[in-house]
Amino acid sequence: MSRRYRTLGVGTGRLAPWWPVLLSLLVVLVPTVCVLWFMTRAVENRRLVVRRVLADSDFTIARERLEGYWRQRAAELEKGWGKGEPGSKTFQRCVLGKLADSVVCYGADERPLYPAPAQAPPATAAEQEVDWAGIERLEFDQQKIAAAVAAYQGIAAAHDDPANESFDANLAARALLAEARCLVKADQQEAAIRVLTESLGRQEYRRAVDSGGRLIVAAAELRALELIADPTDPRFRTVVERLSQRLGDYDDPLLAGPQREFLMGRMKLLVAERLRPVKDRAAAPPGWRLPSEPLQASLYRTVEFPSLEAERLAARFCEANPLPSKESVVRQTQSPGLWQLASPSRRVYALFQTENVVSLSQQAVSARPLGSGATVTPVPPGAKFSPDAALHSAEAGGYLPGWRLVRSFAGGDDAEPVSDAEIAAYFWTGTLVIAAMSVFAVIIARAFRRQMRLTRLRNDLVASVSHELKTPLTSMRLLVDTLLDEEHFQEQKTREYLQLVAKENTRLSRLIDNFLAFSRMERNKHAFELSEVSAAEVVEAAVETVRERFQPPGCRLQVEISPDLPPLEADADALVTVLLNLLDNAYKYSGDEKQIGLRVYARNGSVCFEVTDNGIGLSRTAAKRAFKPFYQVDRRLSREGGGVGLGLSIVRFIVHAHGGTVGVTSQPGQGSTFTVTIPCTPAGSRALEGRSG
Repeated sequence: MSRRYRTLGVGTGRLAPWWPVLLSLLVVLVPTVCVLWFMTRAVENRRLVVRRVLADSDFTIARERLEGYWRQRAAELEKGWGKGEPGSKTFQRCVLGKLADSVVCYGADERPLYPAPAQAPPATAAEQEVDWAGIERLEFDQQKIAAAVAAYQGIAAAHDDPANESFDANLAARALLAEARCLVKADQQEAAIRVLTESLGRQEYRRAVDSGGRLIVAAAELRALELIADPTDPRFRTVVERLSQRLGDYDDPLLAGPQREFLMGRMKLLVAERLRPVKDRAAAPPGWRLPSEPLQASLYRTVEFPSLEAERLAARFCEANPLPSKESVVRQTQSPGLWQLASPSRRVYALFQTENVVSLSQQAVSARPLGSGATVTPVPPGAKFSPDAALHSAEAGGYLPGWRLVRSFAGGDDAEPVSDAEIAAYFWTGTLVIAAMSVFAVIIARAFRRQMRLTRLRNDLVASVSHELKTPLTSMRLLVDTLLDEEHFQEQKTREYLQLVAKENTRLSRLIDNFLAFSRMERNKHAFELSEVSAAEVVEAAVETVRERFQPPGCRLQVEISPDLPPLEADADALVTVLLNLLDNAYKYSGDEKQIGLRVYARNGSVCFEVTDNGIGLSRTAAKRAFKPFYQVDRRLSREGGGVGLGLSIVRFIVHAHGGTVGVTSQPGQGSTFTVTIPCTPAGSRALEGRSG
């Protein structure tokens, strides 16, 4: 049987207080902070100089790009204006061409050409002959609907023939529209729809307007949509497409902007109402049916007016700004969040919402990357930005009065290019100094920590040795003195006292052995003699040593050893010490009824020693700390049974030195189970594999 020696050491002990380490770190960190401060100031000063030069260049480039962009956009507003393009067509071209969010066109007299209120046509002789007031009294005051219908029909019939000299399209169309209104009042919706879609749908009424200058046929088609309850009715889709085409035709200047805006909004809302599902079928309009999904999609696409929002913006602008500014710059209007840009002739005014001015200006500035790699962002007047951004901002220039340009980097200010060689010199010098100080700090801190740990362990050891050695020595001295005071020795009493002295001597020897073992562990000078060892023999040696302690009534030690255990490569005396400490620990922390179990078995190429007790148990926190030196769960029980809290730490040291593991499973009040696993010899491992196979 071969023998070989292995010297292993595992440092244990509680951590020393941190204040000496912190003090040493403070001594090193003070000059480090000073170096960092000086280096930072030097770099910052250099960066400020470079930043100022680069910022001036970036702001100059950004202003030039903004000025060129907005000048070009102002010129594009009038591309077709000099060729006789009507205001409505200019509006459509600029809005659909994404030149502006909306457009307002002015004439030479500074009055809006588009969008502008409808102009009332001059009254004709035929119109003056018609007694409109009398007919309207029949309709509204006297509620003689049938008579009013007949009167309106007579007016339309007298003036609807283009071949007749009395033909007046405006007068006839007005009469037909009034006739349809009366038919609705008489609950003759189908007749009214025919008048609105067929009679007023004739070619001669295409340009007819009412007394306010509004296009009659467009109003008639909208009224027809309101009367057609079923969106699946083919007439509904036909009227939707016809009116949508009419509203999108900006070549015809007859349809005034206000009427176009109203019809677009009302038509879109009406189609949405017709296509909205009705949960309560009883509340649905008569004859209502939900169209198929393809038809719904087609109707929704038909009423998607891309110029509706532009019409609303233009109307809002005209209402709040009767006289627009003459400056050809991007200037805020009287309408909140709305900006204007005048063309060179001051005849076309483009309107932009704030977010679009910001977006377009940002695109102009970022069309090509700036040489410094920075990003310049236009910020509108009154917008809040950080104080740091205010230090990197400048005025946006003539085309954006009141706006500011804010300069930034994607990676922050540290991403700004500075004098690379100079900054690199600062950086590497500071880095080397700090690295050296850090290394020294680590060395000093580790030395302090180790020294304080050793000091604490030495103090704990001295205190524990003093107390634990004093107790058995005092007991033995008392027993010996008592015997010496006797004039005649009584054999029974003398034997009893000598047994007590032997017991205290055994306790004293165990304490000294633990102290010596711990001392060797701390100095990393514990040597183990490894050889092939029988697990059963180790168990028998440990049990024989503690057998006498379990003789009293109520104490029981149950040993269970599995047959055919593989041999171990270990130090037999060290393993006996492990089991003695575990059994001593189980005995000490169990109550009067001590039920201790020692079980040995093989598992996964190792031999497991399992010690179970019915003692006080361990909490989760106590189980994690149980193997630390001088840790005791219950110091009162420890003082009664002896010990200083080194047993489990010695167990862990020995087990780890043998390449094994030790663990504990426990619950308070339900006892504990300590399990030690020691690898067996290679031959034993192969034997186990053979048996399992």
